[in-house]
Amino acid sequence: MRFFKVFLASLLAFIVFTIICFLVLTVMIGRALTSEKVNISPNGVLVLETGQAYKEQKLVNPIGALLRDEPGEVPGLYQTIRLIGNAATDDNIKGIYLKVNGNPNGFASTEELRDALLRFRRSGKFVVAYGEVMEQSAYYLATAADKVYLNPKGAVDFTGFSSQLTFLKGTLEKLEIKPEIFYCGKFKSATEPLRETQMTEANRVQTTQFLGELYSNFLTGVGKARHIDTATLHGYANENLIQEPADALKYKLVDGLKYDDEIVAELQGKTGIKPDEKVNLVSLGKYNNGTTLSDGSGDNKIALIYAQGDIVGGESERDNIIASENYIREIRKARQDKDVKAILFRVNSGGGSALASEVIWRELSLAKKVKPVVVSMGDYAASGGYYISCMADSIFAEPNTLTGSIGVFGVMFNMQDFFKNKLGVTFDGVKTAQYADLGSVGRPLTEGEKRFIQNGVDSTYASFKSRVVAGRKLDAAIVDSIAQGRVWSGLEAQKLGLVDRIGGITEALACAARLAKLSEYRLREYPEVKDPVSKLMKTVGADVSTHMVKKELGVNYELYQQIKDMQAMHGDIQARMPFKYSF
Repeated sequence: MRFFKVFLASLLAFIVFTIICFLVLTVMIGRALTSEKVNISPNGVLVLETGQAYKEQKLVNPIGALLRDEPGEVPGLYQTIRLIGNAATDDNIKGIYLKVNGNPNGFASTEELRDALLRFRRSGKFVVAYGEVMEQSAYYLATAADKVYLNPKGAVDFTGFSSQLTFLKGTLEKLEIKPEIFYCGKFKSATEPLRETQMTEANRVQTTQFLGELYSNFLTGVGKARHIDTATLHGYANENLIQEPADALKYKLVDGLKYDDEIVAELQGKTGIKPDEKVNLVSLGKYNNGTTLSDGSGDNKIALIYAQGDIVGGESERDNIIASENYIREIRKARQDKDVKAILFRVNSGGGSALASEVIWRELSLAKKVKPVVVSMGDYAASGGYYISCMADSIFAEPNTLTGSIGVFGVMFNMQDFFKNKLGVTFDGVKTAQYADLGSVGRPLTEGEKRFIQNGVDSTYASFKSRVVAGRKLDAAIVDSIAQGRVWSGLEAQKLGLVDRIGGITEALACAARLAKLSEYRLREYPEVKDPVSKLMKTVGADVSTHMVKKELGVNYELYQQIKDMQAMHGDIQARMPFKYSF
């Protein structure tokens, strides 16, 4: 009897303790994420950091806020662009201070931010950029400023672009894991890390071409901003002339070598305050909290649907995942809303499941029958990302968007020898039909099973190409020639007819309004940003573990993620571009 009393008392204490911890945690998160409304005082300088990563939608990060090592809320890319635009007409903002400290954003996202800064400058207000170490993508963003300053002991990386892939074939051989690979398209190189030890010639050709186009866009942008011809800039990189800060100044990549206190003095001069007065620096987060962006006016709406991340089947509570069931609901909601007159579909994805891509394509095609659908491409809109884009009335891409990659593949892993020879594990069993255990990792595929899978890959590839033929109104032979899994830059994709116009989300939104014949409208964004507390309750375990793994692995996290992605491919036909490039 005494045992039960002690047990029940302990159980009750545990329950009470858990409830108290839950309430304390909720309060802490609420305080961490609460953004008090602030007033932007006059003579302000908006501070932007090139080292800030911008997702397509506002990012609410309860774990980061709780641990105090990341901001609890980061404006989305388009939200940031609109904030910069608002600052151009805000009398309380005199200019922008661009702190150059790395750049985790992709090429197209950087291009959109850079364009927003160039538009801001046309208002007559200043943009000053300063950094200690400027990597190339950060420097490219900095060249949107009217003045670029470097720390006297700092550095500017100006050495050209490179692309390096990680190949896992040797690792798999050592582990006695045998990938069985099926693909369509001679340029479909997503499986190369599993079947090769170096780039195939086809992949080398395509990578050389689009990398050269991205580099050309970089040189053109820098050259126009710094008034230097591109051939001269290429020479700087080719001869590695920019080795010291003095070299950057000598060759006019920067306007001066200054320390932080000298930058403060320059900002004081530009805002007209006395040397002993403090510069009114306004962070992007503070400006966001103190600014109300207009969503437009009138009863008519344009739905802006963000689609970022891997394309997967079913549902998902995770951020930056394009789950087919989730997106069917969002697209259908916009299609059936009579007040929504057009849909702008923002795609930033290297693809994923071919079936999930087809499902999303179908729902967008239904929407297109009743209202205009415009696609705006981000850093990537390739393979499955292109699959879900190709039906649009008009497609916009940045010149350095990576798109195309029209091809599919499938991977099965035969791990029989790994389990037997490395772990001492063997498999046996019974089945009621010949192919009941098709897909088992415990045995190799038979020749008949290989034919079945290849037939499925061929059929999916044919369907993919037919969607492009119908959506882009191109001849089937032309689509076949530009498909083959080949990756194209946005600029080249426009020449080939895969993209209609070069431009960002701002230009695509204007196009959607024109197609819907709207002179005024309200913007409605999908999917809705999840409530941070409820989101935390659903994903806290995964968020914490991901956070810890990222912190522990550091630069090796990408390789870890690549191995995880490889595991997820088993048995599902993929419309996915090669593993994301790092330049």
